[in-house]
Amino acid sequence: MRILLIAALIILLNGTVSWVMNLPQDAGLDVPDGKLNSLSFAPFREGQNPLLLQFPTPDQIEEDLKLLSDKTHTIRTYSSTEGMRPIPALAQKYGLKMIQGAWIGYLKADSQAEIDALVESANRYPDVVKRVIVGNEVLLRGERKPEELVEYIRQVKKRVTQPVSYADVWSMYMKYPELIKEVDFITIHILPYWEDKPIPVDKAPEHIERIYKQVQKEAETISPGKPILIGESGWPSEGRQRGWAVPSVVNEAAFIRGLLEVAAVNRFDVNIVEAFNQSWKSELEGVVGANWGLFSVERKEVFPLTGKVYENSEWLDQFTMASLLLILCIVCFANNLKACSSLKIFVFLAFLQLLCAVLVFQGDKSWYTSYNDWQRFKTILVVLLNGIVAALVSRRAFDLLAGKLTKRGITVALDVVYLIVFALMLYKTYLLAADGRYISFPFEIAAIPVIGLAGLFCIQCLGNPIDLKKFDFNRLTGRSPEINRRNKWLGWLTVFYTAGLVAGETKAFMIGRDFILEFPSIGERLGWALVYTLTNGQLIGWLVCLLVVSWSLLTGKQRLT
Repeated sequence: MRILLIAALIILLNGTVSWVMNLPQDAGLDVPDGKLNSLSFAPFREGQNPLLLQFPTPDQIEEDLKLLSDKTHTIRTYSSTEGMRPIPALAQKYGLKMIQGAWIGYLKADSQAEIDALVESANRYPDVVKRVIVGNEVLLRGERKPEELVEYIRQVKKRVTQPVSYADVWSMYMKYPELIKEVDFITIHILPYWEDKPIPVDKAPEHIERIYKQVQKEAETISPGKPILIGESGWPSEGRQRGWAVPSVVNEAAFIRGLLEVAAVNRFDVNIVEAFNQSWKSELEGVVGANWGLFSVERKEVFPLTGKVYENSEWLDQFTMASLLLILCIVCFANNLKACSSLKIFVFLAFLQLLCAVLVFQGDKSWYTSYNDWQRFKTILVVLLNGIVAALVSRRAFDLLAGKLTKRGITVALDVVYLIVFALMLYKTYLLAADGRYISFPFEIAAIPVIGLAGLFCIQCLGNPIDLKKFDFNRLTGRSPEINRRNKWLGWLTVFYTAGLVAGETKAFMIGRDFILEFPSIGERLGWALVYTLTNGQLIGWLVCLLVVSWSLLTGKQRLT
């Protein structure tokens, strides 16, 4: 009965904390009528990929447009051939207008086919296709020269009656101002998250206003009165933090609402990117590239356009699963716990609950951000590894509390799984340091092992103060002293990788074109690059994980021979 009462108290505490941490949040003013003016539409679902010519069926496209008819007045598309051909007729069926695009790439034949399909659609559905865009970020990708793009624009202008444009990041129009003369309206992409100097979400609307007016001022000197469309602007709901730009569900909702408020005041013409999360982009741009949608890949709403927003709408299910796991653990340890004091039972069960909660949360998040069978297989392996770590650490924690020796099989297994975790952490850190633009910080690998180490340390300290100068981490995990020399090398390697990660993140800012323009002095640029690096919450969290690992490896005392 005593164990059950303590368990109930811990579950109640966990539930209270989970509820408080996941209360709905204010994300700004509601979108008028809960409906956007324009929204980027790419109808790809899991297992579909335009690069592999895997396209949605007409029925799937119709399902999407029916869903979007309640969310937007207009859709922007990027291609006019292959599986995209049914879109204009279906948009007409559901009362949607279109900004239709032609995809321009390396291959001339494919680009011409896109142009022809765009022209055919624009002339056949003039009541649906209100504007057309020839090419999307072609110059940014370096696939075409400006003069080649101009020829395509001129060709389309001769063959359609709708206004014609080209879409690219705003800096490309500044770099190639001759484009302003050729288009009927200027289409710029302003994505504060991706700026060389990342913009925090609360400053993003004013940044967009500033950039819009900068482009407008330039355009007025070349072609006065030419309309400007913000062709893409949005915010990711998942992925790695860049400087002060933090992906989250609440931030995505706040960005869109803040942008539309600024757009209404300034009469900006805005298209939001995008309707649905694009799973195929995860292979190119990681988790962050796949999570810009109002809806998930499964067509579930990520956040509402009106009312308050939940950052983690699955928290109750996660809490329930974590509580069930705790109950299962209690069943396994019930007989051994009876002889322990109430304080030790509380500490042990609280530690177990923390491990269970983190295991469930990280597993659920990893599964949500896995978009194909291979990614899900890797997620399953990581969850299994974390489950093994949690089980072994729990056994060791109980033995420390009970003053018992841990079986050699447990300590050997602990050493092996921690060695695997450390190796994975070093590998991921290397990738982050080398080129981490699209790589998320892999907390799903480190969270359970690091919390396990910290928990064992706290439990060891319980009623038995530790002199850190003389502390031997091997005694904490039950490691054999024979592995000390290997651990020393791993520890120093972890320290080296930690420094390399800071250097790599700093370098990424230093070489950014716009970052250089804003901070031409190398000293000032380095200072600000370090500021953005060392105030990145996710980066700091990962550095803490690495430092805990290196500490655990370096504090083992060398055995005297």
